[in-house]
Amino acid sequence: MTFFKLRNPIKHFARDTNGAITADWVVLTALAVTLLAAGWGSLRDGTTTLASDTSDYMTTYRD
Repeated sequence: MTFFKLRNPIKHFARDTNGAITADWVVLTALAVTLLAAGWGSLRDGTTTLASDTSDYMTTYRD
């Protein structure tokens, strides 16, 4: 008997879509921030290496 009383509120909760868009935006924003953070580290390392290599080249081949 208790199971049947509990089943209706659970069904209602599962079908309720209020706040679903907010949760989607939170997940999408977190994903975007994570990807940007990962990309920033890669970009920073690449530009540092490029700057160092350019400096070495300019120092070696200076007239």
